[in-house]
Amino acid sequence: MVSPEYASSTEVEVEQWRNGAVGKSRDVVAEEVPVALEYNGISHAVMMASPADLEDFALGFSLTEGILQDRSELFDCEVVTAADGIQVQMQIATERFVALKEKRRNLTGRTGCGLCGAETLQQAVRKPAPVLSAARFSAAGIYAAMAEMQQQQHLQKVTGATHAAAWLQADGKIALVREDVGRHNALDKLIGALSQENPRRDFSSGAVLITSRASYEMVQKAASMSCGFIVAVSAPTALAIRLAEQANVTLLGFVRQPGHVVYAHPQRLLP
Repeated sequence: MVSPEYASSTEVEVEQWRNGAVGKSRDVVAEEVPVALEYNGISHAVMMASPADLEDFALGFSLTEGILQDRSELFDCEVVTAADGIQVQMQIATERFVALKEKRRNLTGRTGCGLCGAETLQQAVRKPAPVLSAARFSAAGIYAAMAEMQQQQHLQKVTGATHAAAWLQADGKIALVREDVGRHNALDKLIGALSQENPRRDFSSGAVLITSRASYEMVQKAASMSCGFIVAVSAPTALAIRLAEQANVTLLGFVRQPGHVVYAHPQRLLP
């Protein structure tokens, strides 16, 4: 469990200006904490993150970064608080740990920075295999899902400072939402939580919804889990579009009822 000093939000006293008048008030702000991800006793990455759902974050990061190939390769995960942050101590299969050491890179993560510390161009731009996905959704269904996700962004409602990622099931319902100060972290938390819930989950059957822009790494993370449908509230980058095209991923941006833009593989969008 995360100790009270690492709650996801805190109250601060602020000076508030309204219509020329100045007054004192209390504001709720999001916390961000250094989170060290350790594998078999070795620290591999330090990311700034919201101090909640860290077991989900650790598993999701491990899967989307290719450190683990399957949930079964994670034997133990313990969240330990320290004076300067939080350690997530994982025990993983020996084979995966050996592979990690061979291609090890030091990541000093910052909020919104998903590629900090990559040592080679090949590490920075990883290309997942083309996704085989039969997922199909209507525009109306996607708009409704985006609205439902917004209602489940509890931390965002009180702080206004967090991103969210949600899983849209084949039946058009939102199954799960995860939040974080970092958009990459929110997606990793979502993937980790879904994998914890069902290690054999078929990610090709649904869609990922995100409250951020669709950067390259957001597409890469989703595609690495065989998800072929990404819905973003903001714009994608050009590299994200190219990766989506190559990986056979349907990519929607600027999804704000009553409109959206399809950037790649429109065949999965129903009339």
